[in-house]
Order: sequence, then structure tokens, then C-alpha cells
Amino acid sequence: MTASLDRLVLALAQVNSTVGAVEDNLFRARTARKKAAELGADLVMFSELFLAGYPPEDLVLKPAFQDACRAALDDLARDTADGGPAVLMGLPWMQDGFCHNAYALLDGGRIAAVRFKVDLPNYGVFDEKRVFRSGPAPGPVAFRGVRLGLPICEDIWQADVVETLAETGAEILLSPNGSPYWRGKDDERLAIATARVVESGLPLVYLNQIGGQDELVFDGASFVVNADCAVAGRLPAFEEIVARVVFERDGAGWRCVEAPSAPQLGDDEADYAACVLGLRDYVGKNGFPGVVLGMSGGVDSALCATMAADALGADKVHAIMLPYRFTSGESLKDAEDCARALGVRYDVTPIVSAVEGVEQALAKLFEGTQRGVTEENIQARARGLILMSVSNKFGPMLVTTGNKSEMSVGYATLYGDMNGGFNPIKDLYKTEVFRLCRLRNGWKPEGALGPDGVVIPENIITKPPTAELRENQKDQDSLPPYDALDDMLECLVEHDMRVSEIVARGHELETVKKIERLLYLAEYKRRQSAPGVKVTKKNFGRDRRYPIINRFRDPGFSARTSDAGLAPAFSAGARFEE
Repeated sequence: MTASLDRLVLALAQVNSTVGAVEDNLFRARTARKKAAELGADLVMFSELFLAGYPPEDLVLKPAFQDACRAALDDLARDTADGGPAVLMGLPWMQDGFCHNAYALLDGGRIAAVRFKVDLPNYGVFDEKRVFRSGPAPGPVAFRGVRLGLPICEDIWQADVVETLAETGAEILLSPNGSPYWRGKDDERLAIATARVVESGLPLVYLNQIGGQDELVFDGASFVVNADCAVAGRLPAFEEIVARVVFERDGAGWRCVEAPSAPQLGDDEADYAACVLGLRDYVGKNGFPGVVLGMSGGVDSALCATMAADALGADKVHAIMLPYRFTSGESLKDAEDCARALGVRYDVTPIVSAVEGVEQALAKLFEGTQRGVTEENIQARARGLILMSVSNKFGPMLVTTGNKSEMSVGYATLYGDMNGGFNPIKDLYKTEVFRLCRLRNGWKPEGALGPDGVVIPENIITKPPTAELRENQKDQDSLPPYDALDDMLECLVEHDMRVSEIVARGHELETVKKIERLLYLAEYKRRQSAPGVKVTKKNFGRDRRYPIINRFRDPGFSARTSDAGLAPAFSAGARFEE
């Protein structure tokens, strides 16, 4: 297949690869190349480090893994001797004793060219300077009469690499990416790409990875921007696709004249789709046959069960209600109604004997003390023990269901409701959980496997949240209203705002200081929590790395050195809390 000098047919392979699954990734690449040939493509383009999976982290330092990736590339290069589409493929590449994040052109049965990533990100979730060596300033690659610039992901977030490519004769920019999702990221990417188009005067293809990798979700949502800054095409978010894109050249240069035009999702829709994809890939890529979770009759477990049904299908979801004497009849009914609406397996397993057995075992040790939060947490730990036992016995992964509001302030029990392998709503505040429940009752993502229509009963959404660990308990006995709490937490977690700035938003000083204190004290719990889908710009995990031992507290005003004094060696507020 030979491109004309004035026409280039490109296939964008927005295909889900898996870190470390080199042979499977090669198979997926070959399948996508076959589809590209059916589309009449001259060239098929894959995302950043596709053969290895992204991000490979320290796995990429293992020589056997490097060898496997190179062997797969050599096999794929030989395939291109058949006269079909050439291939642009990402992989780790060893040169002069250093590992590079590379992009290779395969054509005519050989590796025709290789380019290395220059700007290695080292912030937020990225840690590429740890494992890769930066490459030299790249020139364009000649392909069948077209000079292609190949800036890799971060290389377009600053101007230098694209400027070099334009100055050395590039005619079209093809940028492979491994850009993880967070809310609003699509607009941010488009703004960056458009800035490079304005500076270079060149059209740009932005091909992004799709799929879940631990806490990261890659949403795809690839796009093409013409030299006049018009968006010429978009691929769907959170969906695999091999798409045909056609460029034609006239006196003004190259222009995209054919590309898909997928609609953009709203922020809440994208958040929900990200949670579903992240859960699906975590379960599937780790080889679990399904999931089990505790069904409390509350909003968090209802949303997690719904996401699980959408991700895996109802037949792979097992919901268990674990009532105790504080569990209301309302909760029992709500949990059953939700499970029935979803079509998942539902069992009721009372925990009275488990709780009373533990209390009896502790009776002598606890003699003479007042009942309190320790006894309440026995309920949560009994539930965690039972759920983990089902997971161990039958193989499904235990889904844990704590939201970001709870994880922020430690409103969760270690070795109890925090038990589990993965948490799809870990990065969603409680107010967002309510919002997504309402959203899902009227909409579901493309490709979701759960039922249509209302699946979360209205009563679950409208009743006051409660852990039901004591008589008539409500969350707001211990916490501010969730709309106020979530605003304070977003200020503290996402934006690192001063206490004084948060107070200026209308919150009480002592309340803000209390929430900041709880946020810091709960760090030890979060270190032991399950990974979960990242949907905000700063999640608990790769994004936010705070010390467990942390004596700093913001006083809420501009403290002078003479006012601050010396803190006592141990203060009453320094203890860990359940």
C-alpha cells in the first residue's frame, strides 16, 4: 500500500493494552493493523508505550521485560513486509545503556526510524525521570513523501519540541499519549494541542491511551486539530476503536478532511464512565472471576454495586447484606430493592453471633471500661471478615465502598469496611456520589452491561446517611453537612488552601481546623486502603504523598514566630482515631 504524495490515510488505534502483557499487546496490535488495512490505511498509529503498557513503572528497568518488548517490535516490523499499513508503535528502547520512552516507525519489514521522548514528566501521577533517559531534540520522520513529527505525550505540553520539529520540516504532528483521565482533562488537552498548532502552523493528531491501570484510567477521547485550529475529528471517550482519518495536501499544507466526530461527555457522565472502566479493567486484567461487596442499603454501596453490574454484568456481582440489631428495616428493604433492580445475586447474612462472639472474647480485657467506638467497630470488622472469607473461598474480588469524604476524615474502619481489593468511588466526594446515583437512574454509559432505567431506589438517595453502628446514628452527628464538608475538603485536598482562605468562603474557623486535623490524622488509614479510580486532579494515592507523622497544623491566621512557641512533645490531638 503506497500513499500518494497528496493524500495520507491514517488509522488511529485507540486500543486497550495491559502493562506487562507483551504478547497480548502484540496480538491486539496485529488485530488493529488488520482493521486498519480494511479501512485502507497507509499507516496505523498506537498510543504511548503500547507494547509495554503504560505506565510500566519500575518493571521497565527489568532487562527481561525490555528484551520481550524489543522482540515483539521486531516481530511486528516483519509483518509490515506484506505491503499493508506501516505502524507507529510505542515501547521502551535501550540505547547506550539507558532506557528511553520511544516511538518507532515500522515499514517495509523493518524498523525504519525511532524517536525518543524528550520531556519526561515528574509530577502528580508521573515519575518518568526515575526510569527513562530523556532523548535528544527530534527531527521529523520521512514516510512515503510526508515528513511526520512525532512528539510523545509531554513533548507537546511545552513549546520546545514542537518548535524544533516545525523548524526542521515536519508537515503533520502525530502525538502518541498516555494521558490519564481526571475531570475536565479533555478541555485541558485540547487547549495545549491548540497552542502547539498555533505556534507551529501544523495540524496535530492527538492519540490517547484507553483502559484502566491500577488507580489510573485512560479515557481515549483522541482528536485531530487542523492548522486553522478547527477540531477536525474526535474519537469516543472510554471506548476502544480503530478509526480512519484522512489528510490531503494542497498549496497551504496538509488538512484533515475525514475523521469521526464523537460527542463529548459531561463531567458527571465522564466520571461515572471512568469508574466503570477502571473497575472493569482492574477485575479483568487481574484475573478475578467477579466481585463481592457488602450491601448496606446506603448510597455508597448502591452506587458501587451499580458500577460493578455495568462493568462486569450482573451475573458477576454478589451483594451481601450483613445486618445487626442497629440495621433498620428500611435499610434491609432498600438493599434488597437495589439488588433486585440490578439483577445481582443477593444474600442476607446476619452478624449477631460474630459480633457477640468477639465481644465475649474481649469481655475480660475490656472489663470496667465504657462502651464506645471500639465496640461499634467490631460490627464493621465482623462484616469485613465475612466478606473477605467469601472472597477467599470463591475467588471474587471484594469491592470496598468508602467515598472520598469518608477517606479524607477517617470515617471508616481499618480491617472492617475498608477491607477490599479495589474501590471504584474512592475519589468521589459524598455529594458527587448522590449526583452520580441520580445520573445513572436516567442514563448509562455506552457498552455498560447493567440494566436500563432506575436501579437505585429513590429512598436510598433521599434518606439521611448513616453507618448504623449505634441506635439512631446519623453521619452528621459527627460530621458537618456533606455540602459544607466536601467544599472544605476540596479546598484542603485539591487546592492546598490556607485555613484562612477556607474561612473566607463562609466556613467556621474551628470547623475548618477540625476537618484539617482529621484529614491529617487519617493519613495512616489511607496508606492501608485499597486503590481506587482517580477522577479528580488530586486523588489519594499517586497524586498526594503526605507523611503519616505530621505535626503541622495551619493556625488559621498569619502566625508570627513569637506567637507560635513550641508544641508539646505529645498533644491530645496527636493520637490516631478510628
